[in-house]
Amino acid sequence: MNTKTKYKKSAAVKELEALAMQAARETHPTIPDHVLAPRVYRDDKANNLTKCIIHWIRLNGFQAERVSVTGRYVDKSRVVTNIIGQQHRIGSRQWIPSTMQKGSADISATIECQSVKIEIKIGRDRQSEAQQNYQKQIEAAGGIYLIARNFTEFMNWYKSFIQ
Repeated sequence: MNTKTKYKKSAAVKELEALAMQAARETHPTIPDHVLAPRVYRDDKANNLTKCIIHWIRLNGFQAERVSVTGRYVDKSRVVTNIIGQQHRIGSRQWIPSTMQKGSADISATIECQSVKIEIKIGRDRQSEAQQNYQKQIEAAGGIYLIARNFTEFMNWYKSFIQ
């Protein structure tokens, strides 16, 4: 029994696709429409929703970027071969934590001269204590902090904010 529900594209995502196609046509005016690759978006996973929001903000002439606080993996190991032909890995591998502030939002944007931080939460995902503290800091400094659960919710906020 398949319990997954089929993804249904919202009107907001379709509006993003139309805007992205319009921008592609303007960027490549000599390429016929039937040759241009369609701009396809989804908002059912965190990475997809992040991409939708960043592209929408940029396509509307504002600035947005993804923020990563995961750190990085450093591999200082190497493979050596002993005198009888056996290979062994020697050296160290380690995870180096990020220097970014814990709890930073997933997207940092500037819209209408206003600092906007957007946290992506899909399904049952909830804010951590560090994210709640970060939200308080942003709002205390006069910035806007938004939690986006789907693209339609973000679009509703965006359109009311721009007006």
